[in-house]
Amino acid sequence: MSRNGSDLFLKHAGCTHPIICGPMYPCSNPELVAAASQAGIMGVLQPLTLTYVNGFDFAEGVDRIQQLTDKPIGMNLLIEKSSSRYIERMRSWLDIALDKNIRFFISSLGKPDWVVKRVHEAGGVVYHDVTERHWADKALDCGVDGLIAVNNRAGGHAGAKTPQQLFDELASTGLPLVCAGGISTHRQYQQVLDMGYQAVQMGTRFIASVECNASDLYKRAIVNSTELDIVLSERITGVPVSVINTEHVKQRGLKPNAVERFLLNHPKLKHYMRMLLALKSMRQLRNSLTDSTLDYWQAGKSVDGIDQVLSVEAIVKLLTQDNVSI
Repeated sequence: MSRNGSDLFLKHAGCTHPIICGPMYPCSNPELVAAASQAGIMGVLQPLTLTYVNGFDFAEGVDRIQQLTDKPIGMNLLIEKSSSRYIERMRSWLDIALDKNIRFFISSLGKPDWVVKRVHEAGGVVYHDVTERHWADKALDCGVDGLIAVNNRAGGHAGAKTPQQLFDELASTGLPLVCAGGISTHRQYQQVLDMGYQAVQMGTRFIASVECNASDLYKRAIVNSTELDIVLSERITGVPVSVINTEHVKQRGLKPNAVERFLLNHPKLKHYMRMLLALKSMRQLRNSLTDSTLDYWQAGKSVDGIDQVLSVEAIVKLLTQDNVSI
């Protein structure tokens, strides 16, 4: 059911409820993405999770998701300036996704001009991750169709502003705004829609789902954590990422060491340093899905409202039913 001006988002996404199951490394396994779309929300695949974590050839992984649901799915593109080989791989995966009739895309960590051009040629839409107006204006110049407003309660690469501050800053863009961060209950879902957002994006709540292939330890950590257990680590990609403050995180520390800090501040070397940090962390985060000795888990402050592991269908019902009070 559409409410509070969600119609344009729902038209763009082709789903029933204005909710995105956000793309997550390493947690967006095919079964989770498909279950989200099947439940009437937008399930978004994360290509590195599909290939590096779950071991699929990209095209075969998309086929697997589309065998599990006939509802629309989306795709995330991490387009930060990196090696030419990486960008070419992203371009190739985008073309495959378009060939397989995916028409909803979320771009992150880069300039989305080439993504917008290619997707618009195929009749699709692009929403871009932003944490402040500066990046929104750059995305606007590229012709994006909507903005994922990543706030200071988000998991993954968190922003610095509250949902209200970010909405006030971005509302005048005139684009559909999706609130990303801090949402796990029906009340929170209603609050951000009443604030004026057209939709919400949720990640942490869906990690603690039956269909997610994260370990039981990871899911239990989410259920048992409060927002005070969520800290920002710069040791994953060089910029703040929300994680659960486990023993591993405490031992590793939250800030880059002196050498890493120097390289991260170097105008010509910072991209390579971020790539090296990300590659190391990608391996550890992937291993943490199954290794009971590695408590290295991303999560946002929405853990506060998560008290049990549920099916995706049950989560969506709890979020969207008007007679629910939590």
